[in-house]
Amino acid sequence: MSSQDIDVASLSFEQLKKVRAYLKKMIELGGSDLHVKANSVIRARINGNLIQFAGDIFLKEDALTFAKELLKSRYAEFLEHKEIDLVYPYDERNRFRVNVFFQMDGVSAVFRIIPVKVPTIAELHLPEVIKAFTQKERGLILVTGATGSGKSTTLASIINEINLTKKKHIITIEDPIEFVHKDRGCIINQRSVGQDTLSFSAALRAALREDPDIILVGEMRDRETIDLALHAADTGHLVFSTLHTIDAKETINRIIAQYPTDEQNRVRLSLSSVLQGVVSQRLIPTVDGKRRAALEILVNTPTIEKLILEKRDYEIRETLEKGREHYKSQSFDQSILDLYDEGIISKEQAKANATSASDLELRISGLSSGQVSAGSVDAQAKNLTKESGNDIFSLKD
Repeated sequence: MSSQDIDVASLSFEQLKKVRAYLKKMIELGGSDLHVKANSVIRARINGNLIQFAGDIFLKEDALTFAKELLKSRYAEFLEHKEIDLVYPYDERNRFRVNVFFQMDGVSAVFRIIPVKVPTIAELHLPEVIKAFTQKERGLILVTGATGSGKSTTLASIINEINLTKKKHIITIEDPIEFVHKDRGCIINQRSVGQDTLSFSAALRAALREDPDIILVGEMRDRETIDLALHAADTGHLVFSTLHTIDAKETINRIIAQYPTDEQNRVRLSLSSVLQGVVSQRLIPTVDGKRRAALEILVNTPTIEKLILEKRDYEIRETLEKGREHYKSQSFDQSILDLYDEGIISKEQAKANATSASDLELRISGLSSGQVSAGSVDAQAKNLTKESGNDIFSLKD
């Protein structure tokens, strides 16, 4: 046994038991993340806010012991790479995505809850155009947003919808696997990076030889993965993936910027032809203390395709707003205005999360005074049919 190996039999698992007690408390409070840090108290994210739990300082030595108890045989891997991802099954109803890492005071870990039940599109209050994306036979659909904005939840609901309504072969490549899908109408092979494959790009390359209809790539992290995803979409597959971008325009710019200048025109041509849609998300605190996702939705149309090809990305947001009635596209501010007008979010939160707070203020004023802008007309019409309800996006990324 090397000096880095762990004698599991010698561990008492007392520190892990302490952390499990905090996980239990967080679950009871409806939290999403537990933060464990050496030389600090334990905190949880409840409805978007970090709350300090009462208790003793988690000592540096205890945090190191906790890492050994949690990781066991993977502890040597943790020492080598200084950080590690895993899924921790708390019980039959609750699982956590965990990242353990070193920081200046010792070991830290963040647990993010993964709901066992895969949410439906309706339960997430996603617009009907999201369901329309599940009917596509080929192309690229991207779900984007900051960390914790609900991207994985939205993608899980999309895969669930396809699983219930179609007969396809779906391959998912994730880091790590979060929602577990059971075969219904579809056969679903879920692969975890690090455990079932060495990388996103390696698994995506292999997937093209595994007779897939649909491929989900957990994240397009590098140019090689983007290249393979574009190729898969171009050769008749439906590809879903995520990017950490704030809106549709930045999503397109981020993909193009991965390439040298002399290759960007080629990538624009490829992207404009295979892109089916972009769903960008922002989670906003609601008046009842929960959170709801505001969505910017790009549906690729001849106009959008032309804007991408001609490098007129700055016109995308206006085009999304104009295309709301016919194509069901929308900007963030249109979505946020809907949530405000339905009484789901406050005016303060609406302005704080808007792309343009001043524009949103004018639209709100237009609604109240009868001087309604075109975007506000869309929002007002949608409000007549859209139902409000409880949010479950706060559970995870």
